[in-house]
Order: sequence, then structure tokens, then C-alpha cells
Amino acid sequence: MAHSFAIEKNKAGEYVAKFRYNSELIWWTEGYASKAGARNAIESVLKNGPNAPIHEPE
Repeated sequence: MAHSFAIEKNKAGEYVAKFRYNSELIWWTEGYASKAGARNAIESVLKNGPNAPIHEPE
């Protein structure tokens, strides 16, 4: 698969949601105290992302 989400622990021991495309890290979230917090971040992107506007400089 060319793209995927992952939940990993950072150096501080917090859970971070990451998005990779062709094995390249595209973005990541802030650290969350629980794995559920990171999963909620992924679910929010999946729910709200398709309708998000695109802002481009003039």
C-alpha cells in the first residue's frame, strides 16, 4: 500500500499519529497521553479532511 497511518510512541513516551506516503513521513500529530487520543486524531482527519478547503498563496 502506498499510504498508511501509524500510531507510535515518541521519546517522551507519548502516542503520536503519523501519516506516510510511499514510506515518506508526510505529517504527524502532537503527542497524546493515550493511544485513543492518537486514534481520535486519525479519525478526525479521515472524517474532516476530504471537505477541507485548500489555501494557496496568490
